[in-house]
Amino acid sequence: MKHGPNVWVVCKSGLFTVKEEGHRAPLTEPTTQEQAIVIGRRRARWNNSELIIQGKNGRIRAKDSHGFDDFPPRG
Repeated sequence: MKHGPNVWVVCKSGLFTVKEEGHRAPLTEPTTQEQAIVIGRRRARWNNSELIIQGKNGRIRAKDSHGFDDFPPRG
């Protein structure tokens, strides 16, 4: 299965935007973290890629794989 660029939810000045790896411009205008996650998750599903969510401090707080995972869980 082919996958597109990973999708990031990033914080700048207390608001959140959605970006794709390899692209400079954000996909969204600054918004709430909750709304950015909804938009980012939709885009990551479309791309069959990873959603990476940063907290307000800039550290990665969560990752969510959508269709492409180098290390899928066993079971």
